[in-house]
Amino acid sequence: MESMGSLSRTHFCNDLGIKNVGEQVTLMGWVLRRRDHGGVIFIDLRDRRGITQVVFNPEINPEVHAKAHQVRSEWVLAIQGRVEARPGDMANPKLATGAIEVLVTELRLLNSSETPPFPLDEDVEVSDNLRLQYRYLDLRRPEMAANLVMRHKAVMVVRNYLNDTGFLDIETPMLTRSTPEGARDYLVPSRVNAGKFYALPQSPQLFKQLLMIAGMDRYYQIVKCFRDEDLRADRQPEFTQIDMELSFVDEEQIMAINEGMIAKVFKETLGLDLAPPFPRLTFAEAMDRFGTDRPDVRFGMELVDLTAIAATCGFKVFRDIADKGGTVRAINAKGCAEFSRKEIDLLTEYVAQFGARGLAYVKMKAGGEWQSPIGKFFTEEERVAIATATNAAEGDLLFFGADIKKVVLQVLSELRVELARRLDLLKKDDFRFTWVTDFPLMEYDEKEKRYQALHHPFTAPQDEDIAKLDSEPAAVLSRAYDLVLNGTEIGGGSIRIHQKKLQSKVLEVLGMGAEEANEKFGFLLRALELGAPPHGGLAFGLDRLLMIITGSDSIRNVIAFPKTQKATCPLTDAPASVARKQLTELHIRPDWKE
Repeated sequence: MESMGSLSRTHFCNDLGIKNVGEQVTLMGWVLRRRDHGGVIFIDLRDRRGITQVVFNPEINPEVHAKAHQVRSEWVLAIQGRVEARPGDMANPKLATGAIEVLVTELRLLNSSETPPFPLDEDVEVSDNLRLQYRYLDLRRPEMAANLVMRHKAVMVVRNYLNDTGFLDIETPMLTRSTPEGARDYLVPSRVNAGKFYALPQSPQLFKQLLMIAGMDRYYQIVKCFRDEDLRADRQPEFTQIDMELSFVDEEQIMAINEGMIAKVFKETLGLDLAPPFPRLTFAEAMDRFGTDRPDVRFGMELVDLTAIAATCGFKVFRDIADKGGTVRAINAKGCAEFSRKEIDLLTEYVAQFGARGLAYVKMKAGGEWQSPIGKFFTEEERVAIATATNAAEGDLLFFGADIKKVVLQVLSELRVELARRLDLLKKDDFRFTWVTDFPLMEYDEKEKRYQALHHPFTAPQDEDIAKLDSEPAAVLSRAYDLVLNGTEIGGGSIRIHQKKLQSKVLEVLGMGAEEANEKFGFLLRALELGAPPHGGLAFGLDRLLMIITGSDSIRNVIAFPKTQKATCPLTDAPASVARKQLTELHIRPDWKE
C-alpha cells in the first residue's frame, strides 16, 4: 500500500459537473463498484458526500491501468485525473455527477480491504446485530450516512435558533445523585467514597431548574440522558435530548418558541413550510377520541362511546359491562366491509396482546343490513342508533371494544393504528403535529398503593386545582404539555413548581415524608426558598424526531453507535466483565466463580 504523497484532495465525490470539464482534480474515497469493460476499468469512487465514476484507460497510462486491476470493493484510493463529459448515451441522470467522469492519470492505493461481511452497494436485508457489529461499514452506506448528515443539520438549526432567541448553552453534570422517581437509574460506584454511588442523569431536570434560580433565564443543552429500562424501536439506554428551561414564562410562550424551532428544523432539513400554531387537544379529549395521549391524527377511525346505547341494548355482554361501570366503544373502518374472516381473526389475535378478550364486529351491507355474529341481539332501533353514532354507511366495518375503560382505550387505540398500517394510511411524508395539554398531575398505582406523578414530581398543578391536593389528588390537572408527531411523543414539558410550600405538599401527596423529601431533594427545596422565579421548560427527544424526519423505522438508524434491544453493543462487546482488581478498588465484592 502507498501513502498520499504529494496528492491533496481538491474535490469531494459529488462536487463535479459539466462546469468542471477539462480540469485536473484529485479525489479520495472508497471503491463502491469496479467494472472491467474490455480493458477499460470503471470504478465508482465514494465518500460520504456522493459518488464519482473514475476511468482507467490502458491507452492513457498503462502503469496506472495495471495497478487498477488489483483494486477490489472497499479499497481506499486517491486518484488524480482530468474531468471529461460522458457520452450522451452514457450519462446517468440519477447520479449528481452522472454527466461526467474522471480519466485517471495517477493512482495511489492507500489501503486494501477484506471482503466486507455484507454488501454496501446493494439494498439487501442484513441482521441488526451484524450491522451493529460492523457499524463503521454500515455507516458507509449512503442512506445511513445521509441520516447522520440530517442529524447534524437539525442540531445546527436548533443551536442557531436557540442562540438567536436568547438561550445560553450550559452543561450540567453527568455524575449526579440517584433520585429514583422515574425509570431505573444507571449507577456508577465511587472509588473515593466507599459504598456510595453516582447516577447517570435521566434528564437534567433538577439542574436546569437550579439554573433558573441562578438567574440564567434561558438555558438549553443538547445532552445525553440515561435510563435503565426495557428497550424497543424508539428507546435506547442512552439517548439525546434537546433540553431547555425558561424563566418568567407561561405555557403559551414556551409552546410558541418551540413551534418556531420545530418549523425552522423542518424548513432547513426537508424544505417543508409548517404552519404554527399547532392543533391542541386536552388529555381527556385525546383519550376519548383516540384512546391514547399520543394520538396519530393522520387518519380518522376515532373512538365512539356507545356505553349509553349498550346499557339498554339486547346484547347481554355489552349490557353487563355497562352495568358494571365499564365502557363500550367502537371504531369505524371506512370501506373495509370486504375484510375476510381470516383478516378479522388476525386482528383479533393482534389485540389480544393488549387485553382484548375478543373483537366484536359488524359489516355494514346494503340497506343497513348487519353481517355480524352479534347482529341478532340488536333491535332495528339500536342498529340505527349505533350506525348514526359511528357515521356508518354501506361498505364500512365496525369494531367494538367492551371492558373496563383502560383496556378498551388501549385495545381500540392499538387497533386503529394497526388498521391504518394495513390500509397504508401512515404516510411518512405527512407530518401532523398535536399538542396534548391538561394532563392529570398524578395517578394512583394499585400495585404500589400510592399516588405517582404522571410526568415528574416537579410539575406544577393548575392554580384552580391546588385546593384538591388533599381531597381529590387524582382530579388535579397539571400545567404539562406534550408535542406529538404522527403518533409519537417527540417532546414534553411543564411549568414547574417554584415555591417550597407547594413542592413539599406535592411530594407529601406522592407518599414522601418530610425526612425522605429532604434526603432526596433537600438541595432543591432549599433553593426554592431563595428567590426561585416562575419557570418552565421542555425537552425534545432528538433521536425520535430524527427517526420521523428521515422516515426510519427505528432510532437506531439515526444514532451513530446505538445499542441492541438488550442494551448491548456488538461492536465493542459492551457491557463486559472487568478485572477483580477494578471491582475491589470500587469497594464491590462480587460472587466470583473462579
